[in-house]
Amino acid sequence: MYESMNDVYEQVRRIISPVYMVGGSVRDALMGVEPKDYDFITPHEPDTVEQSIRSAGRKPFLTGKRFGTVGVKIGGHLVEITTFRTERYREGSRKPDVEFVTDIAADLSRRDFTINAMAIKNGEVIDPFNGRRDIEQKIVRCVGDASARFIEDPLRMLRAARFSAQIGFTVDQAIYDAVRQLGYRIMQVSRERWVGELDRLLLSPYVDKGLKELMETELLRYIIPELSLQKWYSGGDIWEETLGMVLSVPADITLRWAALLCNMARPFYPDDDDTKWPARPDDNLGSELVIRLGTYLRWSNKRITAVSLLVKERGEQGSPLNRSVKKSSRGTG
Repeated sequence: MYESMNDVYEQVRRIISPVYMVGGSVRDALMGVEPKDYDFITPHEPDTVEQSIRSAGRKPFLTGKRFGTVGVKIGGHLVEITTFRTERYREGSRKPDVEFVTDIAADLSRRDFTINAMAIKNGEVIDPFNGRRDIEQKIVRCVGDASARFIEDPLRMLRAARFSAQIGFTVDQAIYDAVRQLGYRIMQVSRERWVGELDRLLLSPYVDKGLKELMETELLRYIIPELSLQKWYSGGDIWEETLGMVLSVPADITLRWAALLCNMARPFYPDDDDTKWPARPDDNLGSELVIRLGTYLRWSNKRITAVSLLVKERGEQGSPLNRSVKKSSRGTG
């Protein structure tokens, strides 16, 4: 483990024991990436965790205590310590009924993907679902049955694509099949949470991979249906151009959204239009579609204005979006 990771673990272990580091921090460490966030699990109940933190002379953060999570600041990190638990979802609800348990395997079994369902205690990796194997094979795979995981929490369908974009892994066939069957359930999730995942996807190193997952699983047609048309328009050339634009601009969220949406109006123009794309001096229809989409996704007014203006001016010589593409191309050449 990394020295900082060892240090955080030892400090938490002095507060309460037994305790296990879990989730993304374990995944990152096994991939050779130093973790930025740290999560821990323990068989002790939240009251015991809270009291142990106070006894150590530290301040507990209790916002998530009713769900079993107590926070504490260690070395500049807000560390969360959660009691082993299982979750049961009622039909149509994303808020689970939580039950505390004493079995770590039961806790790990409730997690979304195998790469996030590992724990470390005293340097030993607990891996009941073969997450290390999936890291080696660079696969995003659900814990257990993919359909069951997505019915429990439909946001996991979007998270699968985001992880693909973030770490460059391929989602396995079971995820593809389940998302194609259950994609409509993403409508049960708030649009603000869609945007949170999409923002992270768009700023990820393998953004094109994540976007392709969204298109190929057909999840995109529920989130941004106008974009899903690009796969069928002009033999898919417009979608490939869009992916190229996203890759060509710097990792700035406004520029990435503008690049993703800059061709959104193209399928709505007639094929025999004499004005060649994107040579239009302005794209009023594209700008209007962005405004409507941004309002639907509950963007801030500032983001709606910035992205719609970039799309509107895309066809102008020296437009900010085109300048960003040229600068990025020079920077990577």
